[in-house]
Amino acid sequence: MAKRDYYEVLGVQKNASKDDIKKAYRKLAIQYHPDKNPGNREAEDKFKEATEAYEILSDDQKKSAYDQFGFAGVEGMNSGGHDWSAFRGFEDIFGGGDFGSIFDTIFGGGFGGGGRSGRSGGPRSGANLRYDIEIPFKDAVFGTKVEIQYSRNETCHACGGSGAAAGSEKKVCPTCRGSGQVRHSQGFFSVATTCHTCGGEGYIIEQPCKECGGSGTQKKRQKIMVTIPPGMENGRRVSIPRQGDAGPNGGPPGDLFVFIRVKPHEHFERQNLDLYCAVPVSISQAALGAEIRVSTLDGKAIKVRIPAGIQGGKMIRIRNEGVPSGGRRGDLYIKLIVKIPERLSKRGRELLEELSNIEGENDSPRPIPLADLAD
Repeated sequence: MAKRDYYEVLGVQKNASKDDIKKAYRKLAIQYHPDKNPGNREAEDKFKEATEAYEILSDDQKKSAYDQFGFAGVEGMNSGGHDWSAFRGFEDIFGGGDFGSIFDTIFGGGFGGGGRSGRSGGPRSGANLRYDIEIPFKDAVFGTKVEIQYSRNETCHACGGSGAAAGSEKKVCPTCRGSGQVRHSQGFFSVATTCHTCGGEGYIIEQPCKECGGSGTQKKRQKIMVTIPPGMENGRRVSIPRQGDAGPNGGPPGDLFVFIRVKPHEHFERQNLDLYCAVPVSISQAALGAEIRVSTLDGKAIKVRIPAGIQGGKMIRIRNEGVPSGGRRGDLYIKLIVKIPERLSKRGRELLEELSNIEGENDSPRPIPLADLAD
């Protein structure tokens, strides 16, 4: 099959900048890489074609020869004998990672003139920490304060976080010369890997601090008061800035995340900002109507008017007695449970029988539409 013009392969114009050529190749390489298209010979061929085009057009000397003489000008200059199987194992070369991060490593982040630079042993943020607590249902609804104790890494007082013993200092790693990375060539790719001598720090410590063993941090126990805001839901978290582990090399500490588990309540349940409870009423209260007093979650008693003839299972809504949150408050829903007495006195039985005779009993009731049962 006849070769296609390299500019056509990458989809760029002859006056395209190096940055445009790089972007165009990156897009095609990610799209057609064999790892993303296993067993697809057509995709593999397009990947090879794009890579060959990029190798020529990204090199000023090769590009100039191609622009003047076409394929004849670059014959023997491209990677015709390249081992394409090397591209089938990016994970072997880069140690895993998605295609975006792989090509960012190859071409530099965002094509904006290179990726990360400088020594990796500079100040870095400390690790975030997690703490789990369980609080009562009422405290989650109305808010509370809880004292917790936990361990975290703090900056070593002996070495000030440097990790080096008094009178000594860190030395630049002789292998990576302070960069924390070692570069390897794979074809025309240049791949950076973590320096094995310093572990990516960029420096070595010949005389570690005896207090912290060279880590620059020490494990310490700490007590803090955590404020749980009103309306806290089960599974949510409270973020406490700068209460995590101290940062390596003098970096800022991480954050502490306190995850909340809410204990179930014996009488109340919650849905969003609304509270639900169930209250028993007698047959006469349901039939005749009544005024009862119901205890709310915060312990106060409120008057609730039961309309005459209410059916068991119906809800009565009490506004602004639910969960407070963000300057507003949900509602309280009271489900009425009509209690049927298990034992009747002789006089009570006589009265119910009299009522039955007066009202008449239907011994052949028809089913009630399910829609009528909705609260």
